[in-house]
Amino acid sequence: MKTARDIMTREVITVDPETSVEDAAKLMSKHRVSGLPVVKDGKLLGIVSEKDLIVKDKKLHFPEYINLIGGIIYVESYRKFREEFKKYIAIRVEELMTTEVETIEPDTPLNEIATLMSREEVNRLPVLEDGKLIGIVTRADLVRDMAD
Repeated sequence: MKTARDIMTREVITVDPETSVEDAAKLMSKHRVSGLPVVKDGKLLGIVSEKDLIVKDKKLHFPEYINLIGGIIYVESYRKFREEFKKYIAIRVEELMTTEVETIEPDTPLNEIATLMSREEVNRLPVLEDGKLIGIVTRADLVRDMAD
């Protein structure tokens, strides 16, 4: 049975948390990847993806609210607005990245990887061994493997 180790990309293009959002976008474009693991001292801190960059680039939507007896009641999610606002003003990758990242181990079977990607709606899964990033598996890797 094939595992992550068999299809993962070993030469992972990563960024440091201090990398500018602009430089991360240039790297994604240059290497034709849709996301970059954010790594410091070999430890995975998060992932910055095209989706994060699109949120930063979109027009900011302020939540509607009602002013009631001197207090403000938000009709929409203020928490979601706060998260979007942080990304909107982000300058460095660490301000924009997704920190709750699904990861896999080198021995994870391909069927589990496909299930995880589908369930979590992610396009890439970093491969960690002893807490260190050793590779990445993308949806494209899975499709390529099916085609072979």
